Amino acid sequence: MLSIGFIALGACSIPERGTAVPAADTARALPLGIANARFFADEDPKAIVVEASRAFEREQATLRAEGKSTTRLPPVYYLAVSGGGDNGAFGAGLMNGWTALGTRPEFKMVTGVSTGALIAPFAFLGPGYDDALRDVYTTMTPEKVFRVRGLTAALFDDAMADTGPLAQVIESYADQKMLDAIAREYQRGRLLLIGTTHLDAQRPVIWNIGAIAASGHPGALELFRKILRASAAIPGLFQPVLFDVEIDGKKYQEMHVDGGAIAQLFLYPPSINISNSGIRRERHAYIIRNARLDPDYAASERRTISIAGRAINTMLAASGQNDVLRTYFVSQRDGVDYNLAYIGADFTAPKAGEFDQAYMRALYAYGLQEGRDGKAWHKLPPGLQRTATPKQ
Repeated sequence: MLSIGFIALGACSIPERGTAVPAADTARALPLGIANARFFADEDPKAIVVEASRAFEREQATLRAEGKSTTRLPPVYYLAVSGGGDNGAFGAGLMNGWTALGTRPEFKMVTGVSTGALIAPFAFLGPGYDDALRDVYTTMTPEKVFRVRGLTAALFDDAMADTGPLAQVIESYADQKMLDAIAREYQRGRLLLIGTTHLDAQRPVIWNIGAIAASGHPGALELFRKILRASAAIPGLFQPVLFDVEIDGKKYQEMHVDGGAIAQLFLYPPSINISNSGIRRERHAYIIRNARLDPDYAASERRTISIAGRAINTMLAASGQNDVLRTYFVSQRDGVDYNLAYIGADFTAPKAGEFDQAYMRALYAYGLQEGRDGKAWHKLPPGLQRTATPKQ
């Protein structure tokens, strides 16, 4: 029996992939050949600044076409939606509750990571997509997200689960109609940005979804769907996503995973100081952290897998808190009004497992009420004050 087991293991093979992009050519790789399809968040921000300047020019053209002033500029609103897996039900409920309250603005820029990347297109396109957003996060089940693989997947596959079901969910709403709508808003000067992690290069990538949508490239829709799936690809648990690129006539593949491997949320790279842009206007940032920010106490078992899992969860929680603090200090430096929403300690619904539908529906209802009552937004992260003060 033992020899049969070794023969079976010997028959297993690691999934193949295309040649990785050479390290020196990482920035030269252009998916679909679109020059502004993406940016590396850790490099010279010049390319992002240029894109922002062009977005401002498109916004001014839109204002002129609507007969509005281009000298006295209207306020702008930014939205950043974090990762958090099934806790994305909070952000989905919050957006719909905000619509019901009647104070939800149109966002100049929306950014998303992981589950936040799945929420971001709906939030970007506005209340007309609220019903679809609600349906995604209140009908989700484990079967709609992944198929569990055997234990040998830890050694001979690219993840412990197959996310084919999630790809089907993404395809059902990320269709050509949605992509065309994103393209139209991009032409009005609005930006939709999604974060992934380029695993080969260990670099954070910001995908410019509007530019991809407006490119008219026949592969744009497929690329959009792959970006959404990649941003939610939890390393080791969910399959990574491979992107085909070409450099000097040679074909390569990049491996991308969850943007949360580097940052669980982002507003804009800290290397950009928008107060130095020369454009004077009110700026308001809204940050949705799809997680709690208070410690989640649990007695840990004295078992290797339990200790490792608990330690990883602790590191992720600390990373998320640091991301919240970073966005706060950057916004204060740049004179941007800061507003933060997160899952409060008063939410106590039990959770039977990952993507438990009853839990997600309860969390959606909680976020909906927070948004509808106008109680969700706090002016300071909880680490900077003992009791967060709701925005008046």
